[in-house]
Amino acid sequence: MDMTVGLGLLAGGLTTASFVPQVMKIWKTKSAEDVSLTMFVAFCVGVGLWLAYGVIKKDWAILVANGVTLILGLAILVMKIKYK
Repeated sequence: MDMTVGLGLLAGGLTTASFVPQVMKIWKTKSAEDVSLTMFVAFCVGVGLWLAYGVIKKDWAILVANGVTLILGLAILVMKIKYK
């Protein structure tokens, strides 16, 4: 594996994993009161654009990291709306 791909996967993995505690906290408490809806909508749109960029570039590090991050971000958005 190319070193830059490994670095990209490590960076993407760490930043993606950083959302897991937030998802778990919202899930457990059934509250997303302190989560900004506007911020997460903008975030998910941005991550979706990064995902499209990864598709265009055929870059697996960008695809994997942003694909998982988008799923986690959308989970937070859904819970924000559901637990309003």
